[in-house]
Amino acid sequence: MHRNRRGRKPLFLLVMIEKIKILELVNQALEGTDKFLVNLKVTPDNRIYVDIDGDNGITVDDCIELSRAIESQLDRDVEDFALDVSSAGADQPLKLTRQLVKNIGRDVEVLALDGEKTEGTLTAADEERLTLHVPAKGKKNPAHDVEMARRDVKSVRVVIKF
Repeated sequence: MHRNRRGRKPLFLLVMIEKIKILELVNQALEGTDKFLVNLKVTPDNRIYVDIDGDNGITVDDCIELSRAIESQLDRDVEDFALDVSSAGADQPLKLTRQLVKNIGRDVEVLALDGEKTEGTLTAADEERLTLHVPAKGKKNPAHDVEMARRDVKSVRVVIKF
């Protein structure tokens, strides 16, 4: 038992959950599926945030299943925690190449590091580059393709149209 400098037992000993442990649990649970981890955050007060995506989308049941898989491997008597498993939101930037590839054919907005925004249809994406087809905007701006180095891109977001 841990004791403080005066030899007394502490009233409360916070056991912080290690991010690597959660990462291993998530990877284990998603292995062999079309689902993948987009973002993982573990705060000092043991709030765990897991964002996932899938090649064919994510359902509420997918989030519940992953949440149960993680919780079943943690002991709340040892590690007091709060767990939030959700799908990567449609309004969130696409972070991974796998997300970009999944969204080929959709309209996106790309924000370059220099602040320039380009909107068009995502036609290709890999680890190094992405390509957009930008529609014509009048006679002076015909339709064209724009290729960008990923290292020059700050964010890519799907354009949601109603």
